[in-house]
Amino acid sequence: MRLNGCVSPESAYARAGVDTGRSGRAVAGLVGVLSGIDTGRPSRSVLASGHYASVLALDERTGLALATDGVGTKILVAEALERYDTVGIDCVAMNVNDLVCVGAEPIALLDYIAVEEADPEMLTAIAEGLRAGAEQADIEIPGGELAQVPELVRGHPSPRGFDLVGTCAGVVDLDSVVTGASIEPGDAVIGLPASGIHSNGLTLARSALPDLAETPPELEGRSVGEELLVPTTIYVRAVLALLAEPAIEVRGLAHITGDGLLNLLRLHAEVGYRIDAPLPAPAIFELIAKRSGTEAAELYEVFNMGCGFCCVVPAEAAPGAVGLLERFHPGAGMIGAVTEESGLVELPGRGLAGGRERGFAPT
Repeated sequence: MRLNGCVSPESAYARAGVDTGRSGRAVAGLVGVLSGIDTGRPSRSVLASGHYASVLALDERTGLALATDGVGTKILVAEALERYDTVGIDCVAMNVNDLVCVGAEPIALLDYIAVEEADPEMLTAIAEGLRAGAEQADIEIPGGELAQVPELVRGHPSPRGFDLVGTCAGVVDLDSVVTGASIEPGDAVIGLPASGIHSNGLTLARSALPDLAETPPELEGRSVGEELLVPTTIYVRAVLALLAEPAIEVRGLAHITGDGLLNLLRLHAEVGYRIDAPLPAPAIFELIAKRSGTEAAELYEVFNMGCGFCCVVPAEAAPGAVGLLERFHPGAGMIGAVTEESGLVELPGRGLAGGRERGFAPT
C-alpha cells in the first residue's frame, strides 16, 4: 500500500525493511544533482534518466549503451547455503536485460566483487556463474575489480560476506534506439516467462520464508533456499532476434523487476496498459503471500509474478512475435494491450489498477 507516494507502515515490504517510497525520493535527489554536471561541452546523453539503460552518442550514427546493477539480498541466500555458483548469472542478467531494453546489443560486462575475505573457492564459484551468464548473453567479461573490505562487509555467516555488482556496455544505432515513444493504443503486450523470483523482492521473500531448508509441498521437492537461488532468466538472444526480424516493428521493451508490471510505465509513451491475460505466477509467490499476509496489490508491485520481460509490438505483428519468442522462451504469450489511459496499468482479472507514484490498488 502507498500513501502519497510512500509505502505505508502496513506494507509487508516495509515491515521487512524496504521502504520503496523513501528509496524513490532518494534516487530523485541523486538524479537531480548528477543531471547538473557541467563538462563544458554538449551532453552526449541521448535518453533522459529513468529508462532501463543510458545511451551516449559516440558519433552521429553509433550509441554506447550502459547499465549497472547488482544481485541484491539474494546474496544472503547464497551465503547461508554456501552456494555461490548461480548469483553470477543473476548479475549478468540484471544488467543485460536492462541494456537490451533500449535496443542495444550487449557486448561486455565488468564485475565488482567486494568481499569480507578473499576465499579462492568462493570466488571461483562466483566466477563460474559469471561465465555461465556471459555465455548465455553472448558477452565478454574482460576485467573487473576485487575489493577486500572486512570493515564494510559481514557475511551470513562470517567471513563469507560479499557483494556483486556489474556494469554492462553495448552498442546501438542511434536511429534504432527503442524508447517506447512510438507505442500506440491497441498495440499488443507480449510477456516472457520468469524462471522464478529473479533478483527483486528477496528481502520480503526471506522475511516470509526464513527457513531456507524447508521443503513446502508447493515447491514440489525443492527447498526454499533452492527456489530462491534459481537464476534470473536472460532474455538477450530472444529480444535481439525479435529486433532483427524485419517484418516486426518493436515499439517497446521492458524488463520486469522491482515495481512489477508498473515498469511498463518507464517507456516513453503517454499511454496505459491493460494486462488481461497475465502469465501464470510460479508457486513461490503464492507461498510468500500465504506466509506473510501480503495483499495482491503489493505482490504485483514487488515481484515479477511470473512475467520477467515484456515486448510491445503492433497488434497485427503479435502472432509472429509470439511464435519467434516462444522458440527461446516456451510459455511466452500475448498478455494484454496498450490503452489510452495514460500512466495507468490495469490488471482486471486481479481487480487491480495503478500508476508508478501511487502503486497498485484494488479497483
